[in-house]
Amino acid sequence: MCGIVGIVSTEPVNQQVYDSLLLLQHRGQDSTGIATVDGRTVHMVKAKGQVREAFRTRDMRSLLGTMGLGHVRYATKGDAGNEQEAQPFYVNAPYGIVLVHNGNLTNTRELADDLFHVDRRHVNSTSDTEMLLNVLATELQSQVSGLELDPDQIFAAVEQVHERVEGSYAVISMIAGQGLLAFRDPYGIRPLVLGRRAVGMVGYEYIVASESLVLESAGYETVREVAPGEAVFITISGELYSRQCAKNPRLVPCSFEYVYLARPDSIMNGISVYEARLRLGNRLADTIAEYTPMGDIDVVMPIPDSSRPAAMQVAQKLGVEYREGFYKNRYVGRTFIMPGQAQRKKSVRQKLNAMGSEFKGKNILIVDDSIVRGTTSKEIVDMARAAGANKVTFTSAAPPVRYPHVYGINMPSRGELIAHGKKIPEIARELGADNLIYQEVADMKSAILEGSSVTELEMSCFTGEYVTGTVTPEYLDWVERTQLS
Repeated sequence: MCGIVGIVSTEPVNQQVYDSLLLLQHRGQDSTGIATVDGRTVHMVKAKGQVREAFRTRDMRSLLGTMGLGHVRYATKGDAGNEQEAQPFYVNAPYGIVLVHNGNLTNTRELADDLFHVDRRHVNSTSDTEMLLNVLATELQSQVSGLELDPDQIFAAVEQVHERVEGSYAVISMIAGQGLLAFRDPYGIRPLVLGRRAVGMVGYEYIVASESLVLESAGYETVREVAPGEAVFITISGELYSRQCAKNPRLVPCSFEYVYLARPDSIMNGISVYEARLRLGNRLADTIAEYTPMGDIDVVMPIPDSSRPAAMQVAQKLGVEYREGFYKNRYVGRTFIMPGQAQRKKSVRQKLNAMGSEFKGKNILIVDDSIVRGTTSKEIVDMARAAGANKVTFTSAAPPVRYPHVYGINMPSRGELIAHGKKIPEIARELGADNLIYQEVADMKSAILEGSSVTELEMSCFTGEYVTGTVTPEYLDWVERTQLS
């Protein structure tokens, strides 16, 4: 779920990268990093925490150059508290390569063995990003025939990366003295969008980022999404090259981006996140009407902020009053991406406060974007009860999360998912809700894809079907064991 950005400019790029990371902060709060290239010299600063607290004036002054990339981290692999795991990662040969990555590799055991025994490369962290960097470096090294790399050599290296690496990956890297390279896994699971803006009468500056809102804020026009399996190379002088580097690419974007992760003002794969959430609310309202007597609902309330569009549509379609009963403290981060159940539980109370006047004596229908571990949901139900609610119906704009997510969202263990192996009435009792209603899988899919050219979604955490075809029960067991160890 990390956020990444890369920029090739005609001016110093440090401030542009910093500003872009601020806009991507919702995608990761554990650590952040910026790297720039000035000629053939790489400059890099990375630290724990959020963007505003991580970089000082002296850090920004040290980030020289007109080409740069940045990262905000949400830990799905490695130690969230270890600064050594923060991105970007750097390797000195060939040329000097810096890389950031959003996603999860699912064949890290095989890669670790190959990197040591075949490639003779040392990996100094538990991060799959460092593995990916070293695979790319090995394949680029095999293509080097002179002092300069040409696009054909770079794309040939990416083709080999696709052959060796499995899982989800949106990647931005810089090759010192050469240019900026971006590519996306053959299924396009994690997002990556390309933009440009004119420089004078001729030429362009380019940007590649996780979400389109970054482009719009900085005055770039959206060129297009980087296609699944495609690689884009931008030289330091601003020349753009691209090529399809995967054998059988197929667009299957992650459904959880639309449900929760992305900002509502982004457009991903041609789909407006905000409009998708409105449609999720419409479909959810139909299911609520089917299973809940209207006399049991006095008001509809969202859990701010990501469920607000769905909640508005639920209220409108059901003809029930919409109210804002929970006040959000905006100085507490997103609880879903905080490490550890104890920290999440504590932060719910710090983040949300229930206003008693909106709850007392009322039958409340609460709309949330999803229910994953149930930590936040249970605390919210308890808060509504304590504020005087007569009856609490809890609803989710997403289906039950019953299976691990291995493509870049930190849901690796079945045991931590409240819906795993449980029927909906059992989940309702655990949450303390009078009634619990989930979105249907088919309704979620149709709501997100309506009106777009996209035909498939990665929905493994809801269905247990893993699009890459390489995620086995043995692999899931191994992931759980390593998480617990």
